Order: sequence, then C-alpha cells, then structure tokens
Amino acid sequence: MLLSTRGIVLRSMKYSESSLIVDIYTEGKGLQSFIISGVRKGKSKVGPALLQVTGLVDFVAYFNESKDLHRIKEIKSAYPYTSLLFDIRKSSVGIFMAEVCRRAIQKGEENPALFDYIFDAFIELDRTKQPIPNFHLCFMIGLSGFLGFSPYGSYSGNTPYFDLREGSFMSEVAMHNECLNKEDSYILAEILGVDLNNFWEVQLPKDKRNRLVDNLIDYFKVHLDHFKEIHSHKILEEVLGAS
Repeated sequence: MLLSTRGIVLRSMKYSESSLIVDIYTEGKGLQSFIISGVRKGKSKVGPALLQVTGLVDFVAYFNESKDLHRIKEIKSAYPYTSLLFDIRKSSVGIFMAEVCRRAIQKGEENPALFDYIFDAFIELDRTKQPIPNFHLCFMIGLSGFLGFSPYGSYSGNTPYFDLREGSFMSEVAMHNECLNKEDSYILAEILGVDLNNFWEVQLPKDKRNRLVDNLIDYFKVHLDHFKEIHSHKILEEVLGAS
C-alpha cells in the first residue's frame, strides 16, 4: 500500500554508497524505518539535508505492515526551518529532543495527539526568540504526559521528595530509594510550573539544569523499560554552557 503522511525524522543513517535509512515518527503509522535510494548522489532531486535529524517532512512510501523497513517514494519538507538548523544551540536542543523521542516511542504506536505535540514543539523551537536553555526540560515533562506518566502533586514542606516510581511528591523517601532529594525535587517543581508556552519564565543555573536533565532521563527509564541510554545531553550541556 501507499502511505501518505507527515513525519518527523528522528535518526538518519548512511546505507550503501547512495542511500539512507531513516527512522521517522509518522502521523499515520507511528515510528517506522524507511530507506530512500540515490539520495546521496549529486543529481538526486532529494538532498540529504531534507532527511537530517529533526526534519519535518511530507512523504509517500511503499508500506507493508509485515515488514520492518519500507521504501520512500517521494518526499518534501513539511516545514522549512528558518533558525533551528543554523543555530547550534537550537539544533543541539532539537537533536536531544529527537533522541529522547526515538528512545521513548515504540515502533508502530500510532498517537495523533503525541505526534502533533512533537511536531509543534520543533516548530516552536525554530520560531522562538526567547532564551532556550529550559526548552528541552519542558518538552520532556510534556512528553511524559502523553506517554502516561506525567508528574503530579506539589512540592511542600510536607511533601519534599519526588518519588520517581510513583511520579509524585511524597512526605518521605520510599524504601525503593528511587527518589529525588529535597533540592532536586524543588528544582523539578519549579519547572513543572511552566510549559512550552512560557518555558523561558524560569531561570535555572547550569548545574541545576544539568541535574534536572539527568533526573528526567532517570524518570523515563523507570517508567519505560525500553528506554535506553541517552548520549546527546552531554553535548547539549556543553553547548548551552552557563546560559
């Protein structure tokens, strides 16, 4: 069958001398893998830049439910970036977001609301003129909600520990010990007060921001058995620096 859909490129790998294999989170069929031939030839109508990580695309593919790899027939940009690809800070945030999505979303899971959230988040990252050091933090918290484990409750003197397993602020450290300490719980509570509509309103020092990223990655690992190691956040920490 022919599949016509929007998609978000989450990974792109060289295959043979002129082809690429790309993991695309699609609106119509969830996360899928595709091959596109001849894209790395000089005369190709489709440049490899179109298929780089974070790319937002419209495409048609030959799709077979029984196969793990499908072939792209035609493809074009669904949204041409104006700043994300040319701003190293934005592109680093985008690559981290893409890696988190690829680790968090299982193949074949169709979720139109989740797709719209991710698609719109990349557009917002491209368009925003606000400082972006917190953008990926708010994105991860929003993503956790779509995946079914959004943090709930509130930080207080009576509930100063965030339990990673329960996803809630608790009065004491649980026996399983998968809890944030008081300071890290407070940092999480601060960022829970904002989202992608006002992500710039909370300012976090570099050390607190980096700890929160690590804690959110641990939170995803606790709730998603298939969530593997994330690597791009270390590069992101260096790029964002003390901003």
